Formats: sequence, structure tokens, C-alpha cells
Amino acid sequence: MNIIQKPVITEKMTAQGEKLNRYGFIVDRRANKLQIKKAVEELYGVEVAAVNTMNYEGKRKSRFTKTGVIAGKMNAFKKAVVTIAEGETIDFFSNI
Repeated sequence: MNIIQKPVITEKMTAQGEKLNRYGFIVDRRANKLQIKKAVEELYGVEVAAVNTMNYEGKRKSRFTKTGVIAGKMNAFKKAVVTIAEGETIDFFSNI
């Protein structure tokens, strides 16, 4: 099971990363906090202080077209906000 799917890079998460040492990740929906903590520590080589998780249900979307209404649903996902130890950082842009 691939625990960490991708980092969340938004203005809000970037500001929290700079001020509060918090970083966001989209994670596997079946992963628990201990698995997320272990995966982040192994992948980035940092010490994790806390993990907070949020489950998001898929939003319903619809649009009007010439042929009628097209309705669908976005995928559900789980987001984890990881607080790392003081003095450590994660650089998402180092390998670009």
C-alpha cells in the first residue's frame, strides 16, 4: 500500500509550513496516523511530532451541455497535516 500519494502545495499549506512546521499530504484512505507518521519519516528523513487527518467525501458535480445535463462525482480522499519537529524542514521543490 502506497501511503503518501502527493503533497498538498497551496498558499495556506505553504504559509503553515513556514510558520508552524506543518505540511499537508494526500494519503491512502485506509492509512492510519501511525502508518502516515512512519511513511513521512522514512521518505523525508524528518522527525514527526503530530499527525492530523481529514476524510473528504467526493463532491457531486454537474454541468449543462448541448446534449443535456452531465452529472458526476469527484473521488473521495484523505488529507493528512503533519507537524514536524522544531528546526526541521521539508523541501518539496528540491528535485525539480
